[in-house]
Amino acid sequence: MAQRKALTSDEWAAHLGNGERVALARAITAVENDRADAKAVLGAVYGRAGRAQVIGITGAPGVGKSTLLNVLIANYRAAGQKVGVVAVDPSSPISGGAILGDRIRMSEHGGDAGVFVRSLAARGHLGGLSRAAARVVDVMDAAGFDIVIVETVGTGQSEVEIMDIAQTVLVVSAPGLGDDIQAVKAGILEIADILVVNKADMPLADRTEAQLRDALALGQRGDWDVPVMKTASVAGEGIPELVAEIARHHGQLDLRDREQAARVRMRKLIASTAADLLRDRMSVSEDGRIDALCDAVSRGDLDFEEVAVQAAKLIAKGL
Repeated sequence: MAQRKALTSDEWAAHLGNGERVALARAITAVENDRADAKAVLGAVYGRAGRAQVIGITGAPGVGKSTLLNVLIANYRAAGQKVGVVAVDPSSPISGGAILGDRIRMSEHGGDAGVFVRSLAARGHLGGLSRAAARVVDVMDAAGFDIVIVETVGTGQSEVEIMDIAQTVLVVSAPGLGDDIQAVKAGILEIADILVVNKADMPLADRTEAQLRDALALGQRGDWDVPVMKTASVAGEGIPELVAEIARHHGQLDLRDREQAARVRMRKLIASTAADLLRDRMSVSEDGRIDALCDAVSRGDLDFEEVAVQAAKLIAKGL
């Protein structure tokens, strides 16, 4: 089978700019798996990204994040906006790939050329976001999507890393899930720009809303009054109001905020790339000094952090 011709950054930029879905899928695969053409793809992306509105959706399993996402997509499409979705799923323990695929998720939008859904594997990353997620967001941004929505795997309070990617973060809960409310109080309340009580047509919705408002009163941010919105995704109730609140939050972000968000994403990409380089080089290094450092840890002479710093310096000199 003949190999595909390697594309230059300018060629990637042309294909993505023309909205070619096959090229978009190839570009995402390249950056997700760090393939040989990833560098050319990223060269096409940076300088063209930064236009999309990036929305994060997180919350505990079972609160209806995917159903809510489906309805949000429909609303944005009705307004004529192109929507990209990065759905971060649990990883297969065997292949490392996403267990839930984009054909299963949001299948009703599969024939819509204005929607592109990509599932990424969390790959054990504690924050629920794979290291490739930020890159994929930027690829979709550069490909001309107006809205990019990142839905996380829903592992609870450790999902604060979504702040590094999204401009507006929705933390979703559901009535009667006491553990969910505790998780919100314990860790991810601080990342919420909007709190959403989904399945609000169920009993205890008002009680859950009150609990969230009480939690907010203990630590309200000064720059933005976090609203608590109630939605019933299946019935479509509360969705227009939620969309309006998302737009209101995005509208209050000034250019400085958006530039800072882009800078944070870039730092995250640089850090993950540096970590990958160090890991790959260290695994094949034949430098006896690294072996000596390993032996020192085994003997208890040095701790892991000290050895990691020394080993990183040794490897970095050879890069």
